[in-house]
Amino acid sequence: MINIPSALKLIVAVFFLSILPVLGYALTPDQVFDKVKDSIVVVKTLDAQGKVKGQGSGVLLPSGKIATNCHVVEGGDSFLVGRGKELVRATLYAEDADKDICLLDAKGITGKPAQLGKAAGLKVGDPVYAVGAPQGLELSLSDGIVAQLRGGPPPLIQTTAAISPGSSGGGLFDGEGRLVGLTTLYVEGGQNLNFAMPVEWIGEVKLGRKTVVEGRSQTEWSKGVVALEEMKDWQGLLDWCLKWTKSDPNNAYVWYNLGAAYGYLKRHNDAIEAYRQSIRINPEDAHVWFFLGCAYRSLSRYNDAIEAFRLAVRVDPEFAEAWYMLGSAYARLYRYNDAIEAYRQSIRINPEDAEAWYMLGCVYLFSGNRAAALEVVQKLRRLDPEKADRLFDMVVPR
Repeated sequence: MINIPSALKLIVAVFFLSILPVLGYALTPDQVFDKVKDSIVVVKTLDAQGKVKGQGSGVLLPSGKIATNCHVVEGGDSFLVGRGKELVRATLYAEDADKDICLLDAKGITGKPAQLGKAAGLKVGDPVYAVGAPQGLELSLSDGIVAQLRGGPPPLIQTTAAISPGSSGGGLFDGEGRLVGLTTLYVEGGQNLNFAMPVEWIGEVKLGRKTVVEGRSQTEWSKGVVALEEMKDWQGLLDWCLKWTKSDPNNAYVWYNLGAAYGYLKRHNDAIEAYRQSIRINPEDAHVWFFLGCAYRSLSRYNDAIEAFRLAVRVDPEFAEAWYMLGSAYARLYRYNDAIEAYRQSIRINPEDAEAWYMLGCVYLFSGNRAAALEVVQKLRRLDPEKADRLFDMVVPR
């Protein structure tokens, strides 16, 4: 048995302790709440007579400033922030009405600043927690998942975590209690239609005031998109997005939404042009490359689709759906070896995806590798017995 000197043991122990915070770990909901509760404050907006005219929530940042939504402090002559009866005066430090993010300066505010995370690092399905002070009451926590990421990077976060009236300006935290967004809006009557602005936008807010574009903020434009999608009013969505592109033509997210509207109406050539305009502004959005590939695929332009899907996975190598669609496009051109590699990448990221396993088995069969196809059948037995039987019947005809 090797005898490790005590000094070496100490060095090894210190090394592993030093990397533990980097590895990260998921907290329980009550642990998240305990970690973040002292960073959430009530924000009260007062009129010229000192009467409360509105209130919401805010988040104490490492800089000492309070982040909240501009619509929370809109029209206020003065402001109070804090918890319970411990409220202090605050002044408006910075305002970006277009992003609906304002920063307040509150001398003497106490609390524990939020640890900042990244909205750009989120994935659909990740756990998130909304913490705020609805109606100025005690802090509340609602848990959910990331339902969708819209635009970006960084993306607007759609979540199943409920956002109550008065919680606007509160924090959306990831599974490790890091601030990833400001809870901003919800669509009444919509299921899972709760949204948070990405935390990265806070760092882009500059001292002074920035007014909205053409009378509407990005929040209002985005809320209109969500409401029209919920109603499946595709023509209304197209009209709305066309107006948005005219008012803010240099915003990649605007063109992405226009592409989606064209896609819903099956106007794929128009969708392609809108997606390409979005990419010209921001070529690092994997989702736009993905939807561009889907539009090409709808027109049977498989070589163009392959190029778009490949660029999507170049930007985000862990984009399982893009790998899956890349495999599908390769298979359409009988490029079976390439299709196999793409499907295997999709499965590496999401090993529980029965459809990806099934398509991998089909491509193995089409390429003449029946043994590999039978191995896939065995994998599918646990995930989806019906698909397993279907693939088996193709491999071993009765």
